[in-house]
Amino acid sequence: MIAVALRNLRHRPGGFIATFLSAFLGAALIMAFAALLDTASGLSAAEGNDSLVTTAMVGGGWCLVIVAFAVTSTLSLAVRQRSEQIALLRRAGATGPQIRRMVVGEALAVALLASAIAVPAGWLLGRVLVSLLKDTGQVVAAVSPGFGGIALALGFGVTLLGSFAAGLATARRILASSSRRERPRLRRLGAVLFLLIGANCAVLTATLMDGKGIDAMQTAGQAGIWASIGLALLAPELLRLVTVVLGPLVRVFGVAGDLAVTGVHSRTRQLASAVMPVLLFTGIATGTVYMQGIEDRAAEGQIQPEYAQDIQTLNYVVVGMITLFVAIMLVNTLVAATTHRRREFAQQRLAGATTGQVLAMVSLEGVLITVTGVLGGLAASMFTILPFGSARADQIWPSESPWAFAIVACSAAVLTAFATIQTTSRTVRGPATTAVRA
Repeated sequence: MIAVALRNLRHRPGGFIATFLSAFLGAALIMAFAALLDTASGLSAAEGNDSLVTTAMVGGGWCLVIVAFAVTSTLSLAVRQRSEQIALLRRAGATGPQIRRMVVGEALAVALLASAIAVPAGWLLGRVLVSLLKDTGQVVAAVSPGFGGIALALGFGVTLLGSFAAGLATARRILASSSRRERPRLRRLGAVLFLLIGANCAVLTATLMDGKGIDAMQTAGQAGIWASIGLALLAPELLRLVTVVLGPLVRVFGVAGDLAVTGVHSRTRQLASAVMPVLLFTGIATGTVYMQGIEDRAAEGQIQPEYAQDIQTLNYVVVGMITLFVAIMLVNTLVAATTHRRREFAQQRLAGATTGQVLAMVSLEGVLITVTGVLGGLAASMFTILPFGSARADQIWPSESPWAFAIVACSAAVLTAFATIQTTSRTVRGPATTAVRA
């Protein structure tokens, strides 16, 4: 089965591009933050050791969580797109452990290649982070950026370990779905667990951290990220609910609307893979931006601790990098999922749908995906915004402008529309009969 895995990578690389990009970007980010530990080695607190270590631990830790989630999501999508091949292998006599070794072998091979190619990008991003900390006065100008054993060990180790775990989880899921009706119990239990962790952090922010000033960010920021992951795991349920509510409105658009609603109902699990990055993007970005806005307003005229600048820089660096990663993951996932639908689009065209109707159908599906992700992300951001506003500004509902959220939501909508419409336009080119036979 390892030989089959290598043949799949050599002859059918398209299905693994999304996984490769997720692993590449994740490894680069982890190496960049880990490089700060290489830089901090041998430095004193006065030279910036504390700032380097804190940024590396917080930023690298959250990158690890998001990257593991992203690799699992994209790997699941890649394997699910080959369900016919896996079913054929099972009919030919392949056992469950053999299929598992094939999937895990593919995941590890992709992760190893991605980590190796990510080394230059991690080195460059690490230098950018050190330069940023120098510019804000948190590290002395004489410090030289480091990139050595810690960065390489964590970059390769975390990416390979995460891909191994993702491969096992994906293999278990695909074997379960091929032998019996899928039971989403484990996914839902995971969602409840992450939401409870987020709720716990929110409660701690509003109670224990009340009156602690900027220190309340320690728990408030975690609350929104954990809640975003928890709600992202419930993406199929959320997408189904939004489709039921907005379905009558979408059907007003005629044939395209009917196809969109029917498509979402029949392909909820597949389309939920696109909801996840939209939700993560919206939740993390909105929560951090408003949390920092509340802090900036509350800090006016007050004497701030020396580490306040460190925390502000850390917030913007972490949210910037994670948001960029999730945005790329969003486009990456949508492109992979849409390209795989070539045969479906061809069958619809042969059944009488025009190219314009297919594009309109995909656009309306994108609207449902975006609305689901944006609303879910907004709900997740409340785990950060509301308790932090209570603890820092003595008001549960913040008085910040809604324009920041509007910008985040519009960015998610633009990214979704760009990825789906552009990819669909390329996919439906050429004769439908050729695509059906492919």
